[in-house]
Amino acid sequence: MLNFPQIDPIALSLGPIKIHWYGLMYLIGFAAVYFLGQKRAEQGWSPIKPEAIEDLVTYGAFGVILGGRIGYILFYNFQGFLSDPLILIKIWQGGMSFHGGMLGVFIAMWLFAKKQNCSMLQLTDIIAPLAPIGLGAGRLGNFINSELWGRPTDVPWAMVFPNGGPLARHPSQLYEAFLEGVVLFVILWLYSSKPRPVMATTGMALFFYGCFRFFVEFFRVPDAQLGYLALDWLTMGQILSTPMIILGAGLFYVAHKKTSVN
Repeated sequence: MLNFPQIDPIALSLGPIKIHWYGLMYLIGFAAVYFLGQKRAEQGWSPIKPEAIEDLVTYGAFGVILGGRIGYILFYNFQGFLSDPLILIKIWQGGMSFHGGMLGVFIAMWLFAKKQNCSMLQLTDIIAPLAPIGLGAGRLGNFINSELWGRPTDVPWAMVFPNGGPLARHPSQLYEAFLEGVVLFVILWLYSSKPRPVMATTGMALFFYGCFRFFVEFFRVPDAQLGYLALDWLTMGQILSTPMIILGAGLFYVAHKKTSVN
């Protein structure tokens, strides 16, 4: 069993202002999209110019934060919302959903695409290879916060989390950081390093993220207010990831089918 590293969730204190590691992870993700997005926008096949990346990041940030919070309430804590609607704005109590954030980004990119006179999928093809950096950083933030830990296990790398009881558990946040962050970034960055059919990169991102998330859910403890939804193993994360896998495979197939036909 490994010892859980005691890292203060507060990275920096400036008087009454406290900067949390989890918040910094969001900044890392947005910064990655900004700097790497400019490099991608310099390519001749990019639908937007490098100077438009700043606005793209702004739209995307609003999509992630609003979509992530609303998605968490709808998917994971709707009963709590019905009893206390103000919980929607109580972001200091935690609760963000990747799937909600993803939908928020798609809506934001649809709005931004209208301004840029291009398609939403052209934009998502640009940001999809960059998103894993923020995803991986966010999972590291979950680990530092000792939240979203895994199921009890006796594997040699199991950890006893400060707020996870006395049982040793899977460090599922690190599994997700590796798969959703490192592996997904390598796959998408290499694939999109040269021109690809529109929506192919987006489809690949949806497919692989959905597969990785579905897999890690077998090691992760489901949200206490939901538990297992069926068969003593099916979680909300797996239910939400299944359409991503199907849609991603469909987009990838159609993108390459259209190219071969043309």
